Amino acid sequence: MNKYRLAHLSILTANLIYGINYTFAKDVMPEYIKPFGFIFLRVVGAVSLFWAFSLFGKNEKIARYDYYRLALCGFFGVALNQLTFFAGLSITSPINAAIIMTTNPVLVLIAASFILKDRITPLKIGGIVLGIVGAVILILFKGNLSFDSSSSTGDLLVFINSMAYGVYLVLVAPLMKRYKPITVIKWVFLFGAMFVIPFGFNQFTQIEWAHFTWDIYLKAGFVVVFTTFLAYLLNTVGLKTLKPSTVSTYIYSQPVFAAAFAILLGKDQLDAIKVIAAFLIFAGVYLVSKRPSKTKL
Repeated sequence: MNKYRLAHLSILTANLIYGINYTFAKDVMPEYIKPFGFIFLRVVGAVSLFWAFSLFGKNEKIARYDYYRLALCGFFGVALNQLTFFAGLSITSPINAAIIMTTNPVLVLIAASFILKDRITPLKIGGIVLGIVGAVILILFKGNLSFDSSSSTGDLLVFINSMAYGVYLVLVAPLMKRYKPITVIKWVFLFGAMFVIPFGFNQFTQIEWAHFTWDIYLKAGFVVVFTTFLAYLLNTVGLKTLKPSTVSTYIYSQPVFAAAFAILLGKDQLDAIKVIAAFLIFAGVYLVSKRPSKTKL
């Protein structure tokens, strides 16, 4: 398969997993596992899987100067990203959080222009605008948007989450040019776990495993194995070929996949609004990812 198609397929699959994750994670948290305890479980579980998986391949030597960047990636992409999102979501509404997350591709575009010297083209701007419009239409159609003072702290935390993930995508991209995806992500999560453990260990010890049903075990397992381990790995595979701005734009597809999954479960129904929003979102992704004829992504 063409490497660009493989990269796009990897990112699309990762965002499909994220879209499904909303339904499963909501069933587990906070009734069975508190937010920071869930993050602890996700990160420690994923670290174990990444390092076990890496044993089947050739061990790569990391240059000493790259450990600093890997530590930063762990802080921004794992610890700050997940802790602020879960903390913010607990004191704001899912609608607010979803709207604020549409800023991520814009933040990535700005960060990449400063750190990686990527050029901001009219095509990318147009694609991001289309994606924002499509995502906002899909999200606002559900209603209940509120930006009163009671949600301001939560909204700020979700914005920090969006910014942190954007910085992570830009910081990790150069590492993908030098190392294999599994090498990068296993170190990113190892450093990320160091930052997460002090915040999540106490809530993790409070989990009452005996109260879990098989359904909850499976959904918690999905979040660890698919949403954390597989989705992060797929994102790193995509970043080996695609620009951070292209990868981040796929975030607009998550509401589409979440809606599609809800429709399949009979919890929602297809209508013209969803079709129009999906068209705008994927048209935006196409424009941002479109390669100039004489240059590579």
